[in-house]
Amino acid sequence: MAETTEYDLIVIGGGPAGYAGAIRAGQLGKKVACIELERAGGTCLNWGCIPTKALLKSAELYQKMKKAEIYGLSAKEVSFDFAKVMERSRTVAGQMAKGIEFLFKKNKVDYFVGRGQVSAPGMVSVTAGEHKGKFFKTKNILIATGCKMRRIPDLECDGVRVMTSREALAAKTLPKSIVIVGAGAIGVEFAYFYNALGSKVTLVEVLPQILPVEDEEVARTLSRSFEKQGIAMHVGTKCENFRLGQNSVKVDLVAGDQKTEVESEVLLSAIGVVANLEGLLAPGVKLELDRNYLKVGDDYQSSVKGIYGAGDIIGPPWLAHVATYEAINAVQGMFGHGKAKRVKNFPGCTYCQPQVASTGLTEKAAKEKKLNYKIGKFPFTASGKAVASAESEGFVKVLSDAKTGELLGAHIIGAEATELIAEYGLAIEAELTVADIHHTIHAHPTLSEAVMEAAAATTGEAIHV
Repeated sequence: MAETTEYDLIVIGGGPAGYAGAIRAGQLGKKVACIELERAGGTCLNWGCIPTKALLKSAELYQKMKKAEIYGLSAKEVSFDFAKVMERSRTVAGQMAKGIEFLFKKNKVDYFVGRGQVSAPGMVSVTAGEHKGKFFKTKNILIATGCKMRRIPDLECDGVRVMTSREALAAKTLPKSIVIVGAGAIGVEFAYFYNALGSKVTLVEVLPQILPVEDEEVARTLSRSFEKQGIAMHVGTKCENFRLGQNSVKVDLVAGDQKTEVESEVLLSAIGVVANLEGLLAPGVKLELDRNYLKVGDDYQSSVKGIYGAGDIIGPPWLAHVATYEAINAVQGMFGHGKAKRVKNFPGCTYCQPQVASTGLTEKAAKEKKLNYKIGKFPFTASGKAVASAESEGFVKVLSDAKTGELLGAHIIGAEATELIAEYGLAIEAELTVADIHHTIHAHPTLSEAVMEAAAATTGEAIHV
């Protein structure tokens, strides 16, 4: 007979939304369980955000060691062990997963490995995995099953010739050449990683620019940098007629009337994600969907009372930090600890070199909204810290309301962009003006001075070198 336990909340999915929601409920003194199919941390921690950043750090350090002479240093015969690079990435992911499991214990969250299924409102069962057969009653359900990588139609992902990012993170050998289909954050990061370690990289994007969601000026700057690094890029280009051979993959790149055949050892699909709904709902459970994502209201509640959703499963933006925010707010709202808040402002980050980060409106979006705005821009070539660090590529760009000076958007390409963007996120959330940022003293010399100086440049007051 199946085991039955009753909870205040059961979370299905243990990624950034799932574990954050479960832990927050535990902190509120609720009896809570989290069911995760594979391992605490979900895709982000185990097969996404965290392990990829470990790989990118190895690639970045390798490139810096090769250019040690810039700093007056000598590093001869610099090399790498690809297997060890990958092993470190897996070790980092494992360490962080253990950290989540510790937090579950600390906050009295029951953790079950298996496939969670909503059997009925207020009822959850484990249908596969280590804890198969368990059955739970619960007052609330939070669905946080996230997304999985979208596959290229009619192309088998064998993990050898054709991979998604997941298979790439388990690879044992470095390919001599690779075609990456899709130039969003995932595609761009892997393009940098493979190229930095010596693979011949071809990056293909069907839209007019790489990093399609980013500011056009930033995308152009990154394209020029990638070209200098040796990455071949094709934008406004479709991939057709995939042909798998024993030792290579061939694909036709089609741009307008032009068709070019490209052959590589490996093809990586980075064309986006799809909602992870597999086995989630019993046949009798019907939840309203929107473009195949779980549809929720402002309180994160689905079309069925007591069943909530947060994170990638409820649609874009597909970002770990947004997922965490949503889950915490959903939990606090469902248990009466303030009103649930939907995400309005959030940073987007791409961890290639140079890094890219942004928040708020792009210049194109501001034009489409017919806003009266001003732009402030500051190049890292004018930053003493950036020049001293030999990391002067890129710039900081801010958009502000022409009348009030309130910050509308910010875009950074350059060293530590993903760290610097947080200040602008706070400024937008607090409805600060560019004058507020300009008049806040920033330490000298720091990269963060560029944040201040871009704000000052809005009124022609930037002065730092």
